[in-house]
Amino acid sequence: MLQCNVRLLILEVREGQVMHKPPKKFFETLAIGAPTPYREIPTTLERMIHFFPPHVEKMRAKVPDMVAEVDVLLGNLEDAIPVNAKDAARAGLVEVVKTVDFGDTGLWTRVNSLNSPWFLNDVTEVVAAASDKLDVVMLPKVEGAWDIHYLDQLLAQLAAKHKISKPIMIHAILETALGVENVAAIASASPRMHGMSLGPADLAASRGMKTTRVGGGHPYYGVLEDLREDEFTRVLYQQDLWHYTVARMVDACQSYGIKPFYGPFGDFTDDAACEAQFRNAFLMGCVGAWTLHPKQIDIAKRVFVPDPEEAKFAFRILEAMPDGTGAVMIDGKMQDDATWKQAKVIVDLARMVAAKDPDMAAVYGL
Repeated sequence: MLQCNVRLLILEVREGQVMHKPPKKFFETLAIGAPTPYREIPTTLERMIHFFPPHVEKMRAKVPDMVAEVDVLLGNLEDAIPVNAKDAARAGLVEVVKTVDFGDTGLWTRVNSLNSPWFLNDVTEVVAAASDKLDVVMLPKVEGAWDIHYLDQLLAQLAAKHKISKPIMIHAILETALGVENVAAIASASPRMHGMSLGPADLAASRGMKTTRVGGGHPYYGVLEDLREDEFTRVLYQQDLWHYTVARMVDACQSYGIKPFYGPFGDFTDDAACEAQFRNAFLMGCVGAWTLHPKQIDIAKRVFVPDPEEAKFAFRILEAMPDGTGAVMIDGKMQDDATWKQAKVIVDLARMVAAKDPDMAAVYGL
């Protein structure tokens, strides 16, 4: 009973301390001289976030060519970088941002986690070197709004110090059980929030899941068909381990006007499974995914775009209902304001894709 009362007291104290910023304060700068936060996230095509290891010289040399092939290029400083190469990775990324013209391609970095000995140098050194070139800082293992608040304040101070003119945004990785529990609070923590990605490997460990796979399904996670007297074999229908979490993440992101992404798919030998996982995420509302291998770039380009036939039908819906009201019949199917909204999502994305990809523009007739 005493232990229970102590827990309740702690909860009451915490609840008493929680205060949400009033609307007028939410968009104020957090440091004198820092740029004003965005009120709307810039509309940018981000079908893939392509990771590269900055400590590897031959990979740094490929960056100018990669810039033309991807929507977002991310210098990775966290997982997959050996401990003895952390400083070299940071220095390599600084070299890249100083020498490469990124044009319209997004420049991101994934820093080390807040509780690591490298985080502070990652942020301070990269921001100082990149200045207005850096679009997004990806923060791993975010567990609550408090993690976002810390990085939010730090980025504002660094922007003021280095006279950076545009806000550097924050992208959270959802990869702990506590992070999933607090997903809505994370999504709404700051106007600097860009979006959120699912991190299936760390999340699996945090949850105690019994898998060593990085994304994708598992042959033992399924539903067995009913036993029938005339059948000797029963089919196990494999299910999606990540459906629930992706749905929660998408709902939180869309509720607060930020972007949801699927994270990594670690089996580079199974392109079909990668494409299936990406497509599931796309259909559920994700706008892109991580690409860790060059061949995954083409998979993301195929998946995170509207199907041509569906896009053509969506255009017909908007043409038949210019103001989105009423109801019409197209090919025997009723269309109303709800389907108009669905069609607009597809048409808006098709226009974005067409603006960047002439081949897809021709496919869409734009």
